Amino acid sequence: MIEIPATEFAKNFGRYKELAQRETVAITSHGRTSGYFVSEHEYAEYTRLKARAVKAYDVAELPDNLVAALKTVKMDSRHDHLNDLLDDKG
Repeated sequence: MIEIPATEFAKNFGRYKELAQRETVAITSHGRTSGYFVSEHEYAEYTRLKARAVKAYDVAELPDNLVAALKTVKMDSRHDHLNDLLDDKG
C-alpha cells in the first residue's frame, strides 16, 4: 500500500486509478489518512466480508423488529428440561 497526499491524488488521478488496480492507495490530508482508493475487486471482497460479519447489539440498542421477533421465539421441546431447572429456584 502506498500513501499519497490528497493534492497529489487530485493532480494525478489517472496514475493512481491504474495503480489502485495493483495495490491500495491511501489518501492523506494533513498527515492523516482520510480514505483509501481500491480496485473494484478489492471493494467487492470488502463488501462480501462485511455482509458476512456477525452483528452484535447492546441490549438497549436492539431494533424494535428484532425485539418483537425475539418475543415470539419458542425453545425446541427437546430442551424442556432446561425450563424445569429454571422453575426449581429453591
